[in-house]
Amino acid sequence: MMEKIEGHDLEELSSHVRVCISVFVALMALTMITVTVSYLDLPVPAAISLALCIALVKGSMVVAIFMHLVSEKKIIFWSLSITVIFFFILMTIPVLTQEDIIKQTIEVRH
Repeated sequence: MMEKIEGHDLEELSSHVRVCISVFVALMALTMITVTVSYLDLPVPAAISLALCIALVKGSMVVAIFMHLVSEKKIIFWSLSITVIFFFILMTIPVLTQEDIIKQTIEVRH
């Protein structure tokens, strides 16, 4: 008979620990990649885009594994999806204004 600790099988706990260690190693590798990329001579928009993509992957791993979002119910996924959609909308607005796609003149009077 398998031993139990606080209602969990040791095999299940061992599996969870292996997953957490794997995610930790992946996060450290992605951090080293981020630092390495910072030393490359990339244009600023490309460097920022690459850094944000790496950060998105790292954040997704933390949320999915360490915050146990992988095993949560659908309502959690829907609320996270809505948050991501609004995040991208808010990040797109400054880009559109910078490229003069949205044209609005702001008049400042002294």
